[in-house]
Amino acid sequence: MLKQHLQFKLSQKLSPQQIQLMKLIQLPTQAFEQRLKQELEENPALETGKEESSTYDEDFEDQYEGDNDSEAINTEDINIDDYLSDDEIPDYRTRANNYSSDDEEKTVPYAAGISFNQYLINQLNTFYLNDKEWAIAEFLVGSVDESGYMRRPVADIMDDLAFTQNVYVEQDTIEKVLKIVQDLDPPGVAARSLEECLLIQLRRKDPSPAIDLAITILERSFDHFSKKHYNKLLQKHSITEEQLKEAISEVEKLNPKPGGSYAGSNKIIEHIVPDFSIRIVEGELELSLNSRNAPELHVSKEYSNMLAGYKSAKERSKSQKDAVLFIKQKLDAAKWFIDAIRQRQQTLYITMNAIMVYQEEYFLTGDERNLRPMILKDIADAIDMDVSTVSRVANSKYVDTPYGTKLIKEYFSESMKNEQGEDVSTKEIKKILETVIGEETKRKPLTDDKLAVILKKKGYPIARRTVAKYREQLGIPVARLRKEI
Repeated sequence: MLKQHLQFKLSQKLSPQQIQLMKLIQLPTQAFEQRLKQELEENPALETGKEESSTYDEDFEDQYEGDNDSEAINTEDINIDDYLSDDEIPDYRTRANNYSSDDEEKTVPYAAGISFNQYLINQLNTFYLNDKEWAIAEFLVGSVDESGYMRRPVADIMDDLAFTQNVYVEQDTIEKVLKIVQDLDPPGVAARSLEECLLIQLRRKDPSPAIDLAITILERSFDHFSKKHYNKLLQKHSITEEQLKEAISEVEKLNPKPGGSYAGSNKIIEHIVPDFSIRIVEGELELSLNSRNAPELHVSKEYSNMLAGYKSAKERSKSQKDAVLFIKQKLDAAKWFIDAIRQRQQTLYITMNAIMVYQEEYFLTGDERNLRPMILKDIADAIDMDVSTVSRVANSKYVDTPYGTKLIKEYFSESMKNEQGEDVSTKEIKKILETVIGEETKRKPLTDDKLAVILKKKGYPIARRTVAKYREQLGIPVARLRKEI
């Protein structure tokens, strides 16, 4: 019984080759190209382009298996440990068996330039500062976060300067130097609050009635402004709606995160390469896999001929056996990699095709309300593959459609029942919610309770808390913050 249990456990364990195939399937186009490049560099038995002579399988099997001669090259008559030390194991085998998603060689472009903090330090050189003021300014700049704000209280900075820099100063001195730092670019940098950030930017502008009013409102009524209590602002400042609109327009031009606008802040720029393309041709959907995922590969004829030469040799020395073992390992690896690439292509295409067929109505119309509820198991069952395989395709691949390029997993969604008892996608409900909010009267935005009532009338009976959840997922603020005058 124990033996049977162990055999069952062993049969469930994935082989190293299966693990490698899963990792290949997971790679998006750009990472796959890097993996392919790495394989070509490490295995001279693998070549690109069309094969000049007959197919690899026939030539390889003839030369690899040989006849029943005791000296024929097969996996039983050569013991790796007898011929190669650990140091001499070809690098390919070591690398291939330990390849993981963390090892993927990815080229991620960054914005060029110096760091944000160094950019600020360089500007300080244009100010006349004594040694103590310079030490304070440098410390302040080092305390500015990536959004451009000074989040730490001046009292804490005073203590840190004393303990870490041996600089003893009063808070007034720090405040004075902070004003200098706040004169640096981009405007609004080193502010201690959103209110101060906006005021710094407004005071840099040329005076005008709208800007003067905007400054007054932020100084005296920031709470009413942030909560969009426009009627209170009109009454408190004795102004017209038109004047308020002009003041608000000036504030809306400002940057609430001055640090984020700096080009040298080394923000990652991601370049997406679609793995699939879906087109509508004469009313029918047409799926294609990015050709960069389907390279032409073959086994090196030169390496295959080396085995043939060994097979015909009358005398076989130890060094020849060492060489032929190395050749066999490379040929084996090349053959497996070619097969794995083919399986990867097939898996990607079959999976995406099943998704396309399942969501045919959506891909023909582009209307997200036509997206059917779809979970990984639906596709896995349709193509008779494991859920984890579908997940690897959906989570890392992009598809180019007539309606834009999207991550495939975005087409998956849970379902809920409408009033007719039909399964509808949560994406469909979110789209309708987004449309309702987009059409609301901005002077009196709809609360989550009112939105829930409207959705129920449209046949989607969902609770207010669910409306709030979907609204937040869509990145839409609460009604109070959507209010306009």
